[in-house]
Amino acid sequence: MSGLLRTVSPIDGRIVAERAYASEAEIARVLARARTAQAAWRNTPLAERAEMLARFVDAFVAQRDAIAREITLQMGRPIAHSPGELRGFEERARAMIELAPEALADVRPAAKRGFTRFVRREPLGVVLTIAPWNYPLLTAVNSIVPALLAGNAVVLRHSAQTPLCAERFAEAFAAASLPDGVFSVLHCDHAETSRLIASPGVDFVAFTGSVDAGRSVQRAAAQRFIGVGLELGGKDPAYVRPDADLGHAVAELVDGAFFNAGQSCCGIERIYVHDEVFDAFVEGYAALVRRYVLGDPLDPTTTLGPLVRTAPADLVREQIADAIAHGARPLIDARDFPRDEPGTPYLAPQVLVDVDHGMRVMTEESFGPVVGIARVASDDQAVDRMNDSEFGLTASVWTADESVAQALGARVETGTFFMNRCDYLDPALAWTGVKNSGRGCTLSRVGFEHLTRPKSFHLRRDF
Repeated sequence: MSGLLRTVSPIDGRIVAERAYASEAEIARVLARARTAQAAWRNTPLAERAEMLARFVDAFVAQRDAIAREITLQMGRPIAHSPGELRGFEERARAMIELAPEALADVRPAAKRGFTRFVRREPLGVVLTIAPWNYPLLTAVNSIVPALLAGNAVVLRHSAQTPLCAERFAEAFAAASLPDGVFSVLHCDHAETSRLIASPGVDFVAFTGSVDAGRSVQRAAAQRFIGVGLELGGKDPAYVRPDADLGHAVAELVDGAFFNAGQSCCGIERIYVHDEVFDAFVEGYAALVRRYVLGDPLDPTTTLGPLVRTAPADLVREQIADAIAHGARPLIDARDFPRDEPGTPYLAPQVLVDVDHGMRVMTEESFGPVVGIARVASDDQAVDRMNDSEFGLTASVWTADESVAQALGARVETGTFFMNRCDYLDPALAWTGVKNSGRGCTLSRVGFEHLTRPKSFHLRRDF
């Protein structure tokens, strides 16, 4: 394989990074080195592995300012917001380090006279993490840290939009004195990545990205008996009940829809509001959205940056135009956002009402700064609308009644169900999806199970 990885900033088209793609010989060397290193790493006591991972986190966050700026340059998130990903990275990494002794402990059934019996969680071998650009640290840390804690070696293939993030991982692991080969970075194009997945040097693939790319990963792994974790995005809904605290719901759901320019797999993309509070909610919602500042993300006053490329911005423009053509009413005047320019990744936020599920904006993943708000007459209608989707990553209800929230949550087809919050991953809880949002799990003790295999010990002492 030959070629050059070139990262173009959505801010102004500058080239942020150029890297040679890995050759087949280099890929073979990395996988062989990982296999050899993992054989020793798996026998390193968990306490020592955890200590090294803690040093890695220390080394990584010590470079927070430089890393935050690199994130902004590579994918366009406002510099005022990029440091937040470092805080989330540290929270998740330290939580998984703390959880590891419990999650990886032997499972022992009730005592049986004359026998010693237990189930041990053993590492899989070499884990390939394929990480996206939209949250380049958080999506990667979800599998990298628990995989290493469990005794696996990890090879990271990051998005071509955020290669510097992968290199920051490698630098921090080197600073933490992680043994050579236990963690490696490869810059590969899509074709080489598919061959990498299909190679015998990889034992598990942890992928975060689009549905189409997830299908490609699944096809590449189909001829081998290896596990695949797929986190593929969503069309996440929210339901605002009559008893909701509207001020809180408005503020949180605006942030949930427009933070990171809407480029979040678990961002809010459709909102259902009960008749009784619809008008008041919509009025407050639109007013808050109008306060966003679209501009250069390196300016600390900017609160809405460009999308990562022009093509996804144009897709959102098409969805908005389709909705309006079918009767939707836009509440935001793009002329209030002078930086919004057709043919560029800079796009004004938009709020649409009078929407229905015959419109693309309510069914297709948008991954941009747009949300549709629909009126519903009852809890039952809200649940029907929330479930009317090919995705099922997260969903939220906004209410003062926890018992009602739990009852509704039991009926909504989703991996995570929130009450009075959204767009957040709790490292103590399983992160998973249903339908086209993927398969597998990260975070929590359940996430460790997907990065290990069970091995049963059945030892008879008396006979």
